[in-house]
Amino acid sequence: MTSYPLRSIDAHEFETWARMITTTYGQDWRDGALRSAQTSIEPERTTAAFDGGQLIGGMSIYGRLLTVPDGYVPVAGVTLVAVLPTHRRRGLLTAMMRRQFTQLYESGGEPVAALNAAEATIYGRFGYGIASHLALLEGDTRFMALRPDVEAGDGSIRLLDAEAARPLLEKVYDTARRDTAGWVDRTDKYWTARLYDAEHVRGGGTALRFAVHTDAAGAVRGYVFYRSAGATVRVVELAATTRGSYAALWRYLIELDGHDHVCYEGATDEVLPHLLRDPRSVRRTVVDNLWVRLVDVGRALTARRYAGPVEVVFQVEDEFCGWNAGRYRLCADGDRVDWQPTRNRAEVRLSATELGAAYLGGTTLAELAAAGLVEELRPGAVAAASRAFRADRDPFHPSGGAFPAF
Repeated sequence: MTSYPLRSIDAHEFETWARMITTTYGQDWRDGALRSAQTSIEPERTTAAFDGGQLIGGMSIYGRLLTVPDGYVPVAGVTLVAVLPTHRRRGLLTAMMRRQFTQLYESGGEPVAALNAAEATIYGRFGYGIASHLALLEGDTRFMALRPDVEAGDGSIRLLDAEAARPLLEKVYDTARRDTAGWVDRTDKYWTARLYDAEHVRGGGTALRFAVHTDAAGAVRGYVFYRSAGATVRVVELAATTRGSYAALWRYLIELDGHDHVCYEGATDEVLPHLLRDPRSVRRTVVDNLWVRLVDVGRALTARRYAGPVEVVFQVEDEFCGWNAGRYRLCADGDRVDWQPTRNRAEVRLSATELGAAYLGGTTLAELAAAGLVEELRPGAVAAASRAFRADRDPFHPSGGAFPAF
């Protein structure tokens, strides 16, 4: 336990708190970015650590709605986590995490927390598991022709400026995110952050370009926004609600004049390679994406649906959030999901970390068991639970390392 006092910041302390965060990461706030952050951060959802009158650590939460298999769950998006280098190795991060989880649980707040990890070795000890991955797709567009039988429809693509494109993007995104585990809702202020395009964020590329796809009936079905960097197209975000729109947008990107490469952070089961005559023309590099922590295991597991009927008794271990520890029976069939304490013999032993990893339906309990992280106590129990937790498509958060900022 740390002896440093912890509390939420007051509104007048925001700038000092925010500059302490960026100092920890060796960065400075740009004036516009600092103002934007101040409008979106809720002071009462922050945590700050003090040494006398000096701010020495902090973190914050954005409340969002996360798509899970056949459902939605309120999620605490954890961000701006930092401890000054002068106060490392003193238990501050552990104390701040414990305070945050305890407040969420005792207040009946979000049952799930999620974040993108700056370092992969930090958050597992707090019960976070890797629940989704992303694939960095890189291709030489000279060899990325679509298969001749791919149907891209009879629609059209228009280039729009950000102001004209934004309401169309919002509509498509809100439709697409309802069916894709790992996507979250976006409010007006988060769209503003997502489309923020000052020169210093462009990484040497152009301003954002916005292409919107409309089907033959005039309905907007998809969009992509991207920037050019030399001969490379950097796709920032692509969303489509039909197969034809998805194919049309990729054909547009592949055929852009003056470019011979494209890069995009997509899902690990991204459809694009299957549309190409030469699937090897796209290379994939897979990295971790969303880390998920089940703060209240029971509420979290009953918020999602399962791939088939399942009845398994879990022995759950959770040293960090002790209220989750115990023996529970999961019984799910369609929309009926029940999670109750039981005295029956345990069939699967695991920790809250593994439940968080499996929560979105991507990481399987079977692969975690193969790694020695899940113990099977009844033959066949892990396989049955693993199949039930699995989703039809791999989960994915479409904003790279920026969750939950947008």
